[in-house]
Amino acid sequence: MTSSCRRPEHTAPPDVFYNEEEAKKYSQNSRMIEIQTQMSERAVELLNLPERQPCFLLDVGCGSGLSGDYLTEEGHYWVGVDISTAMLDVALEREVEGDLLLGDMGQGMPFRPGTFDGCISISALQWLCNADKRTHSPPKRLYTFFRTLYSSLSRGSRAVFQLYPENSEQLELITSQAMRAGFSGGMVVDYPNSSKAKKFFLCLFAGVTGVLPKGLGSETSDKAVPNQVQYSGQRCRFKSMKGKSVKKGRDWILEKKERRRRQGREVRADTKYTGRQRRPHF
Repeated sequence: MTSSCRRPEHTAPPDVFYNEEEAKKYSQNSRMIEIQTQMSERAVELLNLPERQPCFLLDVGCGSGLSGDYLTEEGHYWVGVDISTAMLDVALEREVEGDLLLGDMGQGMPFRPGTFDGCISISALQWLCNADKRTHSPPKRLYTFFRTLYSSLSRGSRAVFQLYPENSEQLELITSQAMRAGFSGGMVVDYPNSSKAKKFFLCLFAGVTGVLPKGLGSETSDKAVPNQVQYSGQRCRFKSMKGKSVKKGRDWILEKKERRRRQGREVRADTKYTGRQRRPHF
């Protein structure tokens, strides 16, 4: 964890940095989509949600809705909050199935107590450690966020934040404000000995004290421990989907269209051509 002048949060405030040009990358760059999906998958695993039971989740810093897409694939309902109008516009264009809210996480979460069964956040929490305005106090904004998030979560649920901490002092600031707001838990570090694969996840418990999951790739990591994703270089994700429809297949498309009909949206009628692969054009 070394400081770098190239960090996005040092360039501009989040609502300025994530402009239209930057937002388009999150819907067009296949590498970004793949990384975002992998981190969302790991975050959901750390939530330890009940199996085969739809949950109502909060996605803080939802951006263009890539993490929300994974939540939808898993059968969950979700609400996304983001400070960037450009990112939310891309999410609307992509017709994500979650509800979207424009808001600054540093000003708190405006939801009723006990609303959500869990919360995830991908690459957003470290933005609160910067003071983008004279009135901004990082400790106060972090505490306000964690306090209102704690209230909006049901007791016994979890919140998982994937983040890129700048240094150990920043980690201490974040965790101390989370504990002050009532959370328990701590940091889960995946692949701690790798400079590229290393990932930080802040795993918080609301209302109960749970056992902190082990990080992947560490010497103490046990493959027999449940609720841990074992990543490999192969694309074997769909082998463990337990009967779910393969993404972009005909059954997956029909399920998605049926969900949208239940939401009252206008959907094209099903035909024999639905989900059919088109021949490549040369």
